[in-house]
Amino acid sequence: MPEPVPSVRIVFLGGLGEIGRNCAWFEMEGRAILVDCGIMFPEPEMLGVDLVLPDFTYIIDNKERLEGCVLTHGHEDHCGALAYLLRELNMPIYGSELTLGLARNRIEEAGLLDRTELITVTDGETRKIGPFDVEFVPVAHSVPHGFALAFHTPVGVIVHTGDFKLDLTPVDGRRTDLGRIGALAAGDGIRLLLSDSTNAEEEGYTPSERAVGRVLAGLFEAHPEKRVVVACFASHIHRVQQVADAAIASGRYVATLGRSMARNVAFARDLGLLQIPEDRLIDIEKTTALPPSKICIICTGSQGEPMSALSLMAAGENKWVKAREGDLVVLSSHAIPGNETNVGKVIDGLCRSGAEVVHSALASVHASGHAMRDELKLLISIAKPRAFIPVHGEYRHLMHHARLATELGVPPESVLLAEDGDVVELTSTTIEFAGEVPAGYLYVDGIVGDVGRGVLRDRKLLAEEGVIVVIVTVDSRTGTVLTGPEIITRGWVHAPEAEKLLDEAREVVLAAIEASELDEPTSTDFDTLKRRARSALGRFVQERTKRRPMIVPVVMEV
Repeated sequence: MPEPVPSVRIVFLGGLGEIGRNCAWFEMEGRAILVDCGIMFPEPEMLGVDLVLPDFTYIIDNKERLEGCVLTHGHEDHCGALAYLLRELNMPIYGSELTLGLARNRIEEAGLLDRTELITVTDGETRKIGPFDVEFVPVAHSVPHGFALAFHTPVGVIVHTGDFKLDLTPVDGRRTDLGRIGALAAGDGIRLLLSDSTNAEEEGYTPSERAVGRVLAGLFEAHPEKRVVVACFASHIHRVQQVADAAIASGRYVATLGRSMARNVAFARDLGLLQIPEDRLIDIEKTTALPPSKICIICTGSQGEPMSALSLMAAGENKWVKAREGDLVVLSSHAIPGNETNVGKVIDGLCRSGAEVVHSALASVHASGHAMRDELKLLISIAKPRAFIPVHGEYRHLMHHARLATELGVPPESVLLAEDGDVVELTSTTIEFAGEVPAGYLYVDGIVGDVGRGVLRDRKLLAEEGVIVVIVTVDSRTGTVLTGPEIITRGWVHAPEAEKLLDEAREVVLAAIEASELDEPTSTDFDTLKRRARSALGRFVQERTKRRPMIVPVVMEV
């Protein structure tokens, strides 16, 4: 009997078709590794939803085969869902010291640290995880100490870039290790490359992070008398460093605002990744005793999150700082898709307070952490992969990246445009789709997991069309209406101005119930009564108002 052909199966559970929820399952010899486990921020139509997670069904159904999770870096869209997955299973988590520290925050808040072991890996290290030899290759990104992953397998080397850019002058001097990727290509070759597609539509090279530092320094120099507030991601330690450098160079003290910013700054300083002199870092409450020209506040909220430090500041509700005339507020980020409206509202609020606001549309106060087309071309040219799958991006990003790979010589039949739920099987000579698994959205509302598409559909209906509640009391023996129907409406019509319409609606419901009683005089089937009342009222409302509110019949029996 012939021996089975070695193969690697890759199951994409998120991140292919949207920005966020990055999660993939790598399986070989019956054992598996999870690469990243991230969240996505909700889109505007996801009413009331706080977070969106990958569908964990496939992972939970196969958890006995899981060796652990490997994190490429510490952004929420790559590690933020671990606190939810760990409710369902135990597993070790591998990553850099900073990445694990950022991931640990959510896990600890959820009380789940006892369900995992956090295992630190370093640049260039190779770890045996189950049947996989996983090499951690340094890459530059907008959070320090990110990794590309090189899986050394019997079918060849598989490289997953994680999020990366080719910054030749990074703040910490840690560049993407193109030399190591070139060495892998020159050896046995790279069998498959999975690469970040976020900026696959953008021509050129991503500006260096140091270029942002120069712009920030210029803003401090140009506004020496103003209090300066800079909002950025709390995980963007390089950006925080450059803001602090510019502030200190202009004779200012630095204070942090926002719990995650304070926590991450303290942690990064402990690791030696952030250099802010002790005598220049002050508590936020001490800024009230200083003149504006001596203050720089670094805060969270650059995405317009409703309860963030910057949003509360713009609304005049922050405990420590309120935006005022004479402030300079810098939003050192781009709005994540879906957050544009919230960011716009925060900017409006800041402007109403009299503050001067600078954002990325007005000055180069942000640089992406993701490679643009010329960088993607360079990476593919160095890696020379025999097969290619674009990852991390919306569908159009994946499509443009796939085309780029074929232009650079990857055989078209070996370039797969995969989406969430796709299963890919790789051997030493073939790559092909091998089925699908559940990979829908898992919604989180407060502490409730998976509120479901049905709930979102109902919320959308309530928001757009309103609700009508019909209450009627019926004799349980005869089915005769004793009181009602009473009609309560919210979001359909304003009751005091529509009494005639509501009276007609009551008559329609009463007629439907009485017709049911005539059809079946001895019936006490209250489900039938509810159905007939809902149907009759629905037709009436549609005919008279051309709207379809949610109709909730309540039949009380006595």
